[in-house]
Amino acid sequence: MTATQLRVCVFSIFPEVVASYCDASVLGRAVRSGVVEVAVIDLRDGATDAHRSVDDAPFGGGAGMVLAPEPVFSSVEAADPPRPLYLLAPGGRRFDQEFARSLALPQAGRLAQFSLVCGRYEGVDQRIADHLVDGEISIGDYVLAGGELAALVVIEAVARLVPGVLGNLDSPAEESFTDGLLEYPQYTRPATFRGHDVPEVLRSGDHSRIADWRRAAALWRTARRRPDLLERRGGLSDDEVRLLARYGYCLGEDEPGRTGTAASPGIQTDADAPTSDRLEERDRS
Repeated sequence: MTATQLRVCVFSIFPEVVASYCDASVLGRAVRSGVVEVAVIDLRDGATDAHRSVDDAPFGGGAGMVLAPEPVFSSVEAADPPRPLYLLAPGGRRFDQEFARSLALPQAGRLAQFSLVCGRYEGVDQRIADHLVDGEISIGDYVLAGGELAALVVIEAVARLVPGVLGNLDSPAEESFTDGLLEYPQYTRPATFRGHDVPEVLRSGDHSRIADWRRAAALWRTARRRPDLLERRGGLSDDEVRLLARYGYCLGEDEPGRTGTAASPGIQTDADAPTSDRLEERDRS
C-alpha cells in the first residue's frame, strides 16, 4: 500500500451516494491504492430515537424541515474527524482551484486532511455553523437538494492535486485554472476527421513550438471565454500579447491586457476558441 497523502471524512444522511462515487474512476483507484482515504459517516448514527430522525420543523414556522443539531454534533464528536471541518452551504466561501490547492497541502508536516458536513432539507440548525464547524464552503450560486454532490466536487478537485493520484505527473500542472487560464485545446487521432485537421504544429515533434502554441491557445481561449480570469491575474503581459500576435491573433483595445498600443498584425476573429485553421505561426516563412 502507498502511504496516505490525503484523508477526508464526510458526514451525510446518504453515505452510500458519497461512498459509491469515491469507489469509481481516478478517485476510486487512489482510494484502493491507499493514497487517499475517504471515511463516510451516516448522520443518522447520531440520532437517538427509534426512527433515526435527523430533522425537525423550524422555529418560527416556514416550509420544509431543518437538519437538527443533536445528531450532527453527536456524529462529529464520536468520529473526531480530521480538521478543518467544513459545512457545505450556499453562504460559504466560494470553492475554486486556489481553495482546492490549499486543501491539498500537508498540514504541519502531516498529510493533507479535512472533513465535510453535507446539509439537507431547508438548511441546518445555525448552531452547527456557529459552534461545530470551522467554516463553510459553497460550490456555486445555485440550489441543490443536499451537500453530497458538493462534497464530491470538493473531494475530487482536491484529490487530483495530491501526488500519486493522477498517473501523469504533468496533468495537474497543465489543467484549466492552474495558471489562471483555461486549458488549451486537445486533439487525438485521427489527424483528419470529417475534413477537419489537427493543427500542424502538434504533429511537428517540435516540443518548443508545441509549448508556445498551447500557451497561446490557452491565453486566447481565456480571453474570449473567461476574461475575468485574465483580469484577476493582472491582464496579459507584453510577452503574452506578442505571443498571441505571433500565432495570428490580435486583441482589441477593450480586451484584457491591452495598454493602448496598436493592435498586433494577424487574423481578427470573434470565435470562442482556436481551431486547426488558426493559431499557426504567422512568421515561419
